[in-house]
Order: sequence, then structure tokens, then C-alpha cells
Amino acid sequence: MENFILMLGWAGIFAPMALGSIGSGFGCSVAGQAACGAMLDVESGYGKFIGVAAMPSSQGILGIVVMFLLLGHGVNMTTAPAIFGIGLLAGLALMFTAMYQGHAIAGAINASKNKPEIFGLSIAPAAIVEGFSVFTFVFALVLAGNIPG
Repeated sequence: MENFILMLGWAGIFAPMALGSIGSGFGCSVAGQAACGAMLDVESGYGKFIGVAAMPSSQGILGIVVMFLLLGHGVNMTTAPAIFGIGLLAGLALMFTAMYQGHAIAGAINASKNKPEIFGLSIAPAAIVEGFSVFTFVFALVLAGNIPG
């Protein structure tokens, strides 16, 4: 049983990076596909589409930071349950926000290719989703700072 608990602790360390990266890959793919499609329909302004398509990559980066923070606590019978809970839930939140941010960006790209003047406003929903990723990151940092040790 002790080995299983320790294994969960190690899984919790890796979860924010792994799940955040899965979500980032998915979100960047969805947004990138929309950007490629938009480039076929517009004569100029491609850079903004490619640039905004990379927005979901931030969740993978946040996951890496949480992973290193959790790693610093060391895995033992006292810390493993907290590390598992924080890591898994932060990872899931980062994964889903990255995925849905990709969809929000794809919508923004599709809307602004026909009406370029709304580009700034159209990415607001993606920025709001990013805010939830930051909330997850901050609260994971706060909780990790209170892991008994």
C-alpha cells in the first residue's frame, strides 16, 4: 500500500506538466488549423493569426512550473496525497482550459478574417479562459506552499 501511495505522489508531480501539455497541444492544433484556413481567405495580416494560435501553449508552461514546485517537496507518505491531489486537479484544469482556449481562438480567427476590425475584441473570450488557467496556477502555488512536510 505504501508503494502505491508513493506512486500516486509521483504521478501528481508529473500530472500538471503532462496534462497541461496535452491540452496545449490540442488547443494550439485547433487554433492553428483555424489560422491556416484563414490564411487562405485573407490577403494580409497572417501574423496575428499565427501569433494568437500559440496562446494555449501557456498552460503547458504553467504546468511545468507547478511540476517543479511539487517536486521540491519530495515524495513521502506525508506529502504524497497532497501532491497527488494538487497535481492531478491542477493538471486537469490546465488541460481543459488549454483545449477550450483553442476553440475560443479558432472562433476569433474565423470571425476576424471576415471582419478584421473586431480582432482585438474577438480574442477577449480566449483571454478570459487564460484567466482561469492563471487562477489554477496561483491556487496550486498557494496550496503547494502549505503541504506539510
